[in-house]
Amino acid sequence: MSDPDIQPERISDAEHAVMEALWTRHPLTAVEVCDHVCVQRDWTMATVKTLLARLVTKGAVATEPDGRRFLYSPLLERQTWVGGESRRLVDRLFGGSAASLFAHLAREEALDERDLNEIERLLQELRR
Repeated sequence: MSDPDIQPERISDAEHAVMEALWTRHPLTAVEVCDHVCVQRDWTMATVKTLLARLVTKGAVATEPDGRRFLYSPLLERQTWVGGESRRLVDRLFGGSAASLFAHLAREEALDERDLNEIERLLQELRR
């Protein structure tokens, strides 16, 4: 179903909320997507349908007819999206240097002991 090579256009914050609903469970109808996001975001069904249409156009979501309604499923895997967003963040804010990101987090005391232990464990795995 999902193709890890799919790299759709950039997904907005609003579209991301819809994607999270679809990554949690799919396929979903527009009504079911709205059940996940409308109350917390103060959105209407029209907003959800607009966002779903944009995501279909961008190639991030597929539609399948189901009677008089459509079922929506993600074509973009969450892990692929996170990887792209992470790379863009590092490129945009830290000149492409992940080490600069970690240095910034360390200077701002945004890393606790558990974070540091996890980073150390990951680094050891990468060196093997």
